[in-house]
Amino acid sequence: MSNPTAAILVIGDEILSGRTRDSNLHFLAQELTRIGIALREARIVGDVHAEIVEAVRALSGKYTHVFTSGGIGPTHDDITADAVAEAMGAAIGHRADAMALLQAHYDRAGLPFNEARQRMARIPEGATLIDNPVSTAPGFTIGNVHVMAGVPKIFEAMVASVLPKLTGGPPLLSQSLRVNRGEGEIAAEFGALAAEFPDLSMGSYPFIQNGAHGTNLVIRGTDPGRLDAAMVRLTRLFG
Repeated sequence: MSNPTAAILVIGDEILSGRTRDSNLHFLAQELTRIGIALREARIVGDVHAEIVEAVRALSGKYTHVFTSGGIGPTHDDITADAVAEAMGAAIGHRADAMALLQAHYDRAGLPFNEARQRMARIPEGATLIDNPVSTAPGFTIGNVHVMAGVPKIFEAMVASVLPKLTGGPPLLSQSLRVNRGEGEIAAEFGALAAEFPDLSMGSYPFIQNGAHGTNLVIRGTDPGRLDAAMVRLTRLFG
């Protein structure tokens, strides 16, 4: 039985403009690998309602889980919640439990719970809240879509809230071999080895160090025995 699959949809003009560097993809990939969920696709879209709707529909129909990052704050360009609601065919409005959480948070901080901040309590009908221990404003899960903040510290906290509730598979293991030869020299033999182990994923990653070409050869899989067997063959070929 194959492992569950996932995609991440990163949302925000600031990512596409280069103003903000995304780190959430890297973090999520590591966490999903650890629990045996295979991250298969990553997309980045701007703050455009129709494009978010289209991407959520496509990804949610293709993968076991979809994780979104960004666009659930208090400003006019935070449109992710509305777009996800439309993509999943759900109504959206201010929800009492989310309102109560935020009201208490701003009361403690001595700040007004104004209309802008109340936007963060707009949740699609039928969704469950994702805990946010950093700044209280919740994310949410609707269907197989997990909607989370873009701020890395908050995104990471929300991922920690969601992952224990998901069913993974065997952890994805990897081993690697560094060879001081270019890809062109080892491609044929490495390709033949990959064909011998179709249940494993094999990749080559070139580098240049002190003017010399080399390649990191990486083998990934969920079966430790098969991985060890492939590494023995790889070491005999290039070690």
